[in-house]
Amino acid sequence: MTQTAPTPWLSYPDITVPAGHVLFSEHQACQGFPWVVKGQIKVYKAFPNGREVLLYHLQPGEACIASLASLFGGQPYQASAVAQTEVVLRLMPPAGFLKAMAEPDFREPLLAQFGQRLADLMALIDALFTHRLDQRLAAWLLAHGPECHTTHQQLADELGTVREIITRLLRQFTLQGWVSVERGCIRIDPAQGLTGLQHLAQTSDTPR
Repeated sequence: MTQTAPTPWLSYPDITVPAGHVLFSEHQACQGFPWVVKGQIKVYKAFPNGREVLLYHLQPGEACIASLASLFGGQPYQASAVAQTEVVLRLMPPAGFLKAMAEPDFREPLLAQFGQRLADLMALIDALFTHRLDQRLAAWLLAHGPECHTTHQQLADELGTVREIITRLLRQFTLQGWVSVERGCIRIDPAQGLTGLQHLAQTSDTPR
């Protein structure tokens, strides 16, 4: 998907980066506020044990709250970002961003997105602490089914765990007849799978 940059970004050139390019890293100084014209970016939190938690995907027309928080507070990034596809973006430097924030037409939609992103992050924290991983995996599959084109590693990154645990859980789901797993694809059984995954996703239990 491609989107024309709004007026405040028109004076800044397009920057094209390849898939896999690290756009910013935790503790790095913020270089400006990005507008994504094309492509998708993954913003995530990395931990010393090697695990990552996906915070959100940044697509055309969406605000990067990691950049917003850094610019508002004058602090380094508290997360990292990597291009998941080829990305075309424009970067507004900090001085230009602060000047643009004085304009209601720029500021108000941005703050509305900031509020929605914050609510999504609160929901993520709630899920991490109140739902078991098998419940979160079941909910993810239901949200992306009936045929999910992904890898075990990508699922692990999405759910903040490691590939081996995802593989074990999918093996359990397969033995119960809920899903069938092929290379790069997970299919939900339209009968047993939907019922079983829905029941698991809605179960109230202690997280693990």
